[in-house]
Amino acid sequence: GWCGGWSWCGAARVEVSTYWFLPSAGTGDHELWKCLKRMMSSRRAARTQANVVVLPNQLADDFHAFCRSNPAPLPLLYRSQSGETSCPPLSVISLPLPRRSPPGQQAERPGSWSDMVCFYLGCSFGFEGRLKEAGVPVRNVEQGRNVSMYRTAVPCVPAGAFSCPLVVTMRPVPAALLDAAVKVTHLNPLAHGAPVHIGDPALLGIQDLSRPDYGDAVELQPGDVTVFWACGVTAIEAILSSKPPLAFSHSPGCMFLTDIPDSPTSTITPPTEAKPHPELTPLCFQVSQNPLLYSLVSQGTAAKIRQLEVMIGEDPGERGIRALFVQDELLRSCLALSHSSSVAITTGFPTHYMHSPPDETDGPPGAIAMATMLLSLGKQVTMVTDRRALEMNRTIIDEAVRTGVLKDAIPLVTFEDGGPDAARHFLCHHGDPNKPRFDHLVAIERSGRAADGNYYNMRAVNIKHLVDPVDDLFIAAKHIPGIGTTGIGDGGNELGMGKVKEKVQSLMPKGGLIACEVPADHAVTAGVSNWGGYAVACGLYLLHTCPAHLRYLRKGLGLEPVTSTEQLQDWTTNLPSVEKEESFLSTLVRFGIRSGKTGHLAMEVDGLTFHPTHSDMITRLWKDVHLEVQS
Repeated sequence: GWCGGWSWCGAARVEVSTYWFLPSAGTGDHELWKCLKRMMSSRRAARTQANVVVLPNQLADDFHAFCRSNPAPLPLLYRSQSGETSCPPLSVISLPLPRRSPPGQQAERPGSWSDMVCFYLGCSFGFEGRLKEAGVPVRNVEQGRNVSMYRTAVPCVPAGAFSCPLVVTMRPVPAALLDAAVKVTHLNPLAHGAPVHIGDPALLGIQDLSRPDYGDAVELQPGDVTVFWACGVTAIEAILSSKPPLAFSHSPGCMFLTDIPDSPTSTITPPTEAKPHPELTPLCFQVSQNPLLYSLVSQGTAAKIRQLEVMIGEDPGERGIRALFVQDELLRSCLALSHSSSVAITTGFPTHYMHSPPDETDGPPGAIAMATMLLSLGKQVTMVTDRRALEMNRTIIDEAVRTGVLKDAIPLVTFEDGGPDAARHFLCHHGDPNKPRFDHLVAIERSGRAADGNYYNMRAVNIKHLVDPVDDLFIAAKHIPGIGTTGIGDGGNELGMGKVKEKVQSLMPKGGLIACEVPADHAVTAGVSNWGGYAVACGLYLLHTCPAHLRYLRKGLGLEPVTSTEQLQDWTTNLPSVEKEESFLSTLVRFGIRSGKTGHLAMEVDGLTFHPTHSDMITRLWKDVHLEVQS
């Protein structure tokens, strides 16, 4: 079962010597080698392969804990007893004793093998045959090269004496075949499972693909996307960082061949273990172009978020909003926000220009609902408002915190035109595009700039004098790598709806005049914009109870992504609820903020009373989320 070589790792220095362990056959060794090489070439595509690490007994428990804490790079197939060279679950052939051989010295075996423990770890070579069967080209095989392996800037979870950066393999995959590659490898968890990153290598700290730390450089073909899987060579990095007195590992790319068929239906796990349910299979979605980033979410969770998207698209006000619907805008926005760390949210539509304040009740509730869920997930949140409404909104936020509607107080800032570089300086530290303050901007029911530079309400009245140029932030973000944008609207004249401008112009009343010109990366449409904010909060909750998505966020590191009871309770508490939304709407009314469509100073939004229209929607969203989590 052996088709590999050893690397000897010493404490003071590391010398690498590769050996091929073959039966002794005298003068026929050369012919035997050629025969065995042909045999192993065919076996390699059909058998599970393993990385091998041999450590002194006193470090074995620490390394075992390190493997358990980092399951994607170090899927443990078997741990031997001290001194054991056989591995019965994997192969009938015993592990040949390694020999250490610093350059210029006679090779010799370690003096006390009885004190050594062998670890056999899954290898990504084990799924390459399955990728081919699924029609996914394996570029390193096509090019006759070893797979590319890179040391990342992502730290593994330390355990005892062991800590190191994650090592990944990279295989270029055509964009149209990403789902196929993800599905196939997801079914092979003991061969590292699904990818841990898809997209720009720099997001992992990899600056030059042409210079892998291990293996060979592999060339991308037109249309390929870089896909990264966790790699067992992480174990070598762990050994090097811990500096044990003596250790051995396989040589990267030279693997131990087991007797286990390379098949997701034949595993070394107990046969009673449940097979993956189709709804748990990950799907791949692009969430950013600059930098290029894809994310993963299970089929079941994606279906639930799509259900939320359909639900909020109901149009009781009969505005014709369904005409602007684009599937998966909600899902992609939620995925992008899940990957974010610092989010700026803006709202405010002064449609009632004859009143003071001129703002409407649609927008702020949805903004606060998103903010409190983002805070609950550990994100930084900043609110951006108009100068004229600064003090009022500061008081409203304080009241929301006092009444438990908002989890914590959040910064409230303004943006006003300060010259051509004002937006860049607002979005980036010292105006440096490489140091953005935010990685996502969200506009919900925010007045959007039309083609003529004005801002119009649905009656086509110009309200530009009441609106600060927050649109400039969205325009500038397009040219700053790492800042994504979302717009949420219900009429087409809201900031971000420029993405569906043509539809607004041709299908919405007075669309040719009022349509927002400024696009967002993701345009979420809803019957009422607040509903879009509620759905984003619910979608984020669903993503963070989705094992496939959590594993991807964590790069496969840490113990299995099971949400703790305390976390789940906190997230549940911070979901939109009828009680909280009714309380916040009553606060807005007390401040003189009116319903958008009617101008009534009453418990309504866009002319629809809170009970039953809005309360029913919140209840349905809440129930839908909880039914998914319970299932």
